[in-house]
Amino acid sequence: MMNSSSIARCTIKSYPQSAQFDGKRFNNGIPRQQLGLAEYAKLIWDFTFNKPKNTVPEHALPLIPLSAQQLLLAPDKRVYRLGHSSLLFKIQGKFWLTDPVFTLRASPFRRLGPKRFQPAPISLDALPPIEGIILSHDHYDHLDYHSIMQLKDRVRYFLTPLGVGDLITSWGVAPEKITQLDWWESTDIGGIQFVATPSQHFSGRGLFDGNKRLWCSWSIISDEFRLFFGGDSGYFDGFKQIGHKFGPFDMAFLENGAYDRRWADIHMLPQDTIKAFKDLNAKWLFPIHNATFDLAFHHWNDPLNQIVALAKEHQIKLCMPQIGQGVQFLQPQEEASWW
Repeated sequence: MMNSSSIARCTIKSYPQSAQFDGKRFNNGIPRQQLGLAEYAKLIWDFTFNKPKNTVPEHALPLIPLSAQQLLLAPDKRVYRLGHSSLLFKIQGKFWLTDPVFTLRASPFRRLGPKRFQPAPISLDALPPIEGIILSHDHYDHLDYHSIMQLKDRVRYFLTPLGVGDLITSWGVAPEKITQLDWWESTDIGGIQFVATPSQHFSGRGLFDGNKRLWCSWSIISDEFRLFFGGDSGYFDGFKQIGHKFGPFDMAFLENGAYDRRWADIHMLPQDTIKAFKDLNAKWLFPIHNATFDLAFHHWNDPLNQIVALAKEHQIKLCMPQIGQGVQFLQPQEEASWW
């Protein structure tokens, strides 16, 4: 059954003030590579009929259950891995969520589409009050209608790239809670600066809204820390610009999963993640976008194994907690290979 609410059209607005908007759509600085008709047909065929084995784990992955009481009592400057690109930060005693997806599938359909390997370590109704939600773009594995609907009345702030705020407004999120930003724009909340920084990706949730909403990464800056949340991106020179403007970062949360050479311009390969990390001038690498959904052709644990080997080769400090585990983002520790 189709989840009609999550793909219902909202009024698509124009953003003439944005250098990324050409009057009809948002664009990357460098145009996306385009697959030919035969290549695209082969890709769809492979996804439907030629998925290799081991793209999904045979057994449940290690998971540390979380509770609201545990989170409320936890120390500050802490980040919890919830799965895929969903992170829970505790900053100044308040909680911030990135790209929250708690549902079974990253899809507009209830019975079709990428299925979670296992439930999130905490349910939506068990979460403590959320100060803010930070959204990177509108794809289903980053923006989930049901998760937003269950959270909207318990959240003070929604930070989004241009257009994504209009979408969640059409879902019923109060407009006064939403701040929509173009690349390089920022907002200050409680002494923390949230900057919508560039990424190289795309957007769309249906057949008629491709690139009608912007995508971004986020630089989160205070007097005590500097964090980078990458969202989704191919490797591009924007990482060097961000690193120059806002680095050095204490920790960079970078995409490492759901990659393939056929779409490497919009999803980084593991070696690209290493290059991006170096460009950002960050101290610790926290890989995300893995171990939750089957979205590519590589083995489910290939991103983890590759990034460990590459980090060792390049002498990069790597933070890879289990799902549900919390770490101090200013004083993390290298974790054992739990997978």
